[in-house]
Amino acid sequence: MNMYQDYIQEIAERKNQGLHPKPIDSAELLSEIIAQIKDTANEYRADSLNFFIYNTLPGTTSAAGVKAQFLKEIILGESVVEEITPTFAFELLSHMKGGPSIEVLLDLALGNDEATAKQAAEVLKTQVFLYDADTARLKEAYELGSAIAKDILESYAKAEFFTKLPEVAEEIKIVTYIAAEGDISTDLLSPGNQAHSRSDRELHGQCMMSPAQQEEIKALQAQHPDASVMLIAEKGTMGVGSSRMSGVNNVALWTGKQASPYVPFVNIAPIVAGTNGISPIFLTTVDVTGGIGIDLQNWVKKTDENGHPVRNENGDIVLEEKYSVATGTVLTINTKEKKLYNGETELKDISKSFTPQKLEFIKAGGSYAIVFGKKIQTFAAKTLGITAPLVFAPSKEISIEGQGLTAVEKIFNRNAVGVTEGKLLHAGSDVRVEVNIVGSQDTTGLMTSQELESMAATVISPIVDGAYQSGCHTASVWDKKAQANIPKLMKFMNDFGVITARDPKGEYHAMTDVIHKVLNDITVDEWAIIIGGDSHTRMSKGVAFGADSGTVALALATGEASMPIPESVKVTFKGDMKEHMDFRDVVHATQAQMLKQFDGENVFQGRIIEVHIGTLPADQAFTFTDWTAEMKAKASICISEDDTLIESLEIAKSRIQIMIDKGMDNKNHVLQGLINKANKRIEEIKCGDKPALTPDANAKYYAEVVVDLDVIVEPMIADPDVNNDDVSKRYTHDTIRDLTYYGGEKKVDLGFVGSCMVHKGDLKIVSQMLRNLEKKNGKVEFQAPLVVAAPTYNIIDELKAEGDWELLEKYSGFEFNDAAPKGEARTQYENMMYLERPGCNLCMGNQEKAEKGDTVLATSTRLFQGRVVEDSERKKGESLLASTPVVVLSAIIGRIPSIEEYKTAVEGIDLTTFVPSIKELVTVGH
Repeated sequence: MNMYQDYIQEIAERKNQGLHPKPIDSAELLSEIIAQIKDTANEYRADSLNFFIYNTLPGTTSAAGVKAQFLKEIILGESVVEEITPTFAFELLSHMKGGPSIEVLLDLALGNDEATAKQAAEVLKTQVFLYDADTARLKEAYELGSAIAKDILESYAKAEFFTKLPEVAEEIKIVTYIAAEGDISTDLLSPGNQAHSRSDRELHGQCMMSPAQQEEIKALQAQHPDASVMLIAEKGTMGVGSSRMSGVNNVALWTGKQASPYVPFVNIAPIVAGTNGISPIFLTTVDVTGGIGIDLQNWVKKTDENGHPVRNENGDIVLEEKYSVATGTVLTINTKEKKLYNGETELKDISKSFTPQKLEFIKAGGSYAIVFGKKIQTFAAKTLGITAPLVFAPSKEISIEGQGLTAVEKIFNRNAVGVTEGKLLHAGSDVRVEVNIVGSQDTTGLMTSQELESMAATVISPIVDGAYQSGCHTASVWDKKAQANIPKLMKFMNDFGVITARDPKGEYHAMTDVIHKVLNDITVDEWAIIIGGDSHTRMSKGVAFGADSGTVALALATGEASMPIPESVKVTFKGDMKEHMDFRDVVHATQAQMLKQFDGENVFQGRIIEVHIGTLPADQAFTFTDWTAEMKAKASICISEDDTLIESLEIAKSRIQIMIDKGMDNKNHVLQGLINKANKRIEEIKCGDKPALTPDANAKYYAEVVVDLDVIVEPMIADPDVNNDDVSKRYTHDTIRDLTYYGGEKKVDLGFVGSCMVHKGDLKIVSQMLRNLEKKNGKVEFQAPLVVAAPTYNIIDELKAEGDWELLEKYSGFEFNDAAPKGEARTQYENMMYLERPGCNLCMGNQEKAEKGDTVLATSTRLFQGRVVEDSERKKGESLLASTPVVVLSAIIGRIPSIEEYKTAVEGIDLTTFVPSIKELVTVGH
């Protein structure tokens, strides 16, 4: 019994770390445990019973299959266990959430023993995670005259699995805990550098915030045992950055309640809040766990007698406190009135937190149960030939007579399911939509696979056009953790039907390309809806939503997602780009000009940015859509001219073909299918049958922003402003400064050109700048390290063919080697250029890091505290974000350059050919 002894050894090691036994997912281990349970004289029997009952993972894990079969033996009397009666065995099956447990329950319900069948049927009536094979068995039994099958189907048609659940408590008592001032990134709740432990929920829970804060939360719980602790972002937004299911899991682990007494460390119902609400993608993750997210608005703009915002000496808008939520404040949520109270004092209407749909999620313990429940009800009613009674909140359908559609409204209307036929839906409508493309990234992928197992899914939905599992977030360092986790993930996803970056059989070369770039290529229809396990899932074709690992799992399993149609903000351009400007500067300037135009209000937050990019192909346009995550937008849509879209689709086709040539297509020929779809779309555009997507001329927007290119005369830098006296203004992406601000004096310790924000043109800029400086000075010497990571292998191949890579190699002191990848993260750097493997690299914070306390200048997207660089005792680490030419020059001279130095260095380099479209990109009528 080697596996059990190994498990005991692991338990001892975990105990030294203050951890409980790891939940069991292995069939082999559980089989040994069952053998010890059957042996009444076994010295390990008591522990084995405990592990079997309370420490085995449910769903479709191999252990769940073994557990379900043993429980079936007990129910049928084939095995007798004094501590597990048949009634208790049924209860354990009811907590196993589908897969093998449903198969066993159906076997029993459709069997010959009437008493057992009735018990099994009563349990089945509470279950919702049924798939086609399960429903097909029920339907067949019903059609053959089974009274039990009919009884089950009638219960499903009434949705008794939902209606018989306890109602949401009318009053929920909470005690506040301010987790931080300012925006709280999910890195605080689930640090990127701890990504390897996310699937081990108890271990990963140790990294939330700090040990001191964890103790403070426990103290609050001890003081207020009848209240839930509500985590708050004071003067900021909760959950910015990544969607990160692990962040919500950690909050639930510390402040929520256990989902099942028989499943350890899976908690639900966390309560989170922010002065400026919850980041949209993070709020979706909260919904997955049946939690509550509250927009407090407890700090408001101070205004003068004319109603204008009051500003301080720095020009920042002054905020004043409307009501206090200081740590330890006891409040009450009234879910019926949908209001927040302090005693008898009403503080805030929180109706948005308790829409009919959100109340259903809370009641059911999460959104998955509702999604699956609706499908089960529909199936049952159809099978019985009846109309399903209205149990669930109907889809909210908002249709405004005479008002046109924005681009996102058009996409949602095309992909909506279960809505009134022929009815045009506008923003605010709450709908189910089919998902066309799904992306899973590697540091959340293990959680996605766990979610798929827990919802008993074994194969990808046939309505998904394409899905991709990346290897980019663990590309930089192939250490023991990656070697243990990633092959297992790739095999699971490959078996599930997903195109995988690594081949479980090892037949094609691993592709560590940045996931967003791959998804941008495999999206071959600008009418598509894309769901991806990362906040930067923001394609320049279609509309893409970054999501938590669970929503990704749901999209893979069902091909659907549920969400409101968001409002849109229209972004257009005027004026001309200066020759010395990079498009990244336009991206930063968009944010700065928007904030100035709306007196500091971020009108992008929680909305769709409809950017009329017009003439910019998909790769370059992605620089804009990618950054919209930092603008706190829910998503972004690019409006392109016909010719530009065709050009982008042709590029996408060529890259998908490369994936096919590598041997990455699967038995369903998913990749070839995408090329066929791209060809069809190109033909539609060329013949005029279906031009490129545009909004209607009479569409309505929340706001319109016009970016003036004429006033962008200097490179723009996003600064974390780490020493701002107002803590809430540090580490936001809203502090945008021009180059002159730094006076050519600010020291730079490391430069990074990489992440999803760069494309082939950026790498060419690096080589062109080196060529320019070599010609001028005879050679190039780096005063600071420069890390360069191409986002894809395709780019490297093209640079090699065009002669650029050779120059990069000449000046590099390190070049990646796929045959011998790094086994540990770099912690120190020399003043030279590092050519790193394609992937996320420094941007992720889970592998490579700058030295503590460094000032980093990066093309990255993340300036969060501790993400790219941690603080040291000597100074705060800071990650400033800028264009490629600014980063390269800064690494060469060791400081942020003056505008004169910058202009000299980029002379003759074609930084961008972007010219705003002179056409009005709208559809007249719809």
